[in-house]
Amino acid sequence: MIDLRYGLFAAASFFLGAAPSVAAEEPCERREFAGARYIVCSVEAKDARLRLFWQKADGAPYRGFGTLADATKAQDKALVFAMNAGMYGTDYAPMGLYIEAGKELRPADLKKMEGPQSKIPNFYKQPNGIFYFGAEGAGILTTERFLKERPKAEFATQSGPILVVSDKLNPIFIQGSNDRTRRSGVGVCEGDDMRFVISEDDVNFFDFATLFRSHLNCPDALFLDGGQGAGFFNPALKRADWSWHGGYGPMIGFVE
Repeated sequence: MIDLRYGLFAAASFFLGAAPSVAAEEPCERREFAGARYIVCSVEAKDARLRLFWQKADGAPYRGFGTLADATKAQDKALVFAMNAGMYGTDYAPMGLYIEAGKELRPADLKKMEGPQSKIPNFYKQPNGIFYFGAEGAGILTTERFLKERPKAEFATQSGPILVVSDKLNPIFIQGSNDRTRRSGVGVCEGDDMRFVISEDDVNFFDFATLFRSHLNCPDALFLDGGQGAGFFNPALKRADWSWHGGYGPMIGFVE
């Protein structure tokens, strides 16, 4: 049964014989950690089937996983899984740096905000970071370090805050915090393998970061979005979320 809390498929026919075949080895699985449920999708380093999506050929944003799935199907390919790839504005444009197929489509956002952490939007909580990947491998760096080192990146997206850096939790997180919601993020783990995670229960930042470091063994992890901005697509798990914001901005997709 499709869980209606997370949205419906854009077209019911997707499950009625029209769906393309999925990967022989399903990359996504449900897991539990510290009393909360998660979906974890694992992708090996340098896997060319992983990429970022934002705009269609006509320049309009995809906005929905169903639209993206239809576009890949039109190319005789299948969208195996997808999730939101960072925060976005009311026009569905990525906030901060966004690189797709080697082209920088949005510049980095270096704005800093002062004040209590509870008053600072998640994107601007420090350290802010950039997730990047491609034929040279994957990584997560602070925004400042990425801009200084400029590692080769076919794809990159900026978000914040960083969850784990060099195997240490972000010190701004509070254990037992009541700031709980659905959250999504990405970790770069041993061998540059990537773990994409979305919670199925409401969790706080401390527990979400601990999942990456202690359960998934990811020394570096980045928060992507929370609440209605966190979305996931995977036919094998009967999930195709739709944001009540009217859609998503940048999306990560695994296509084969």
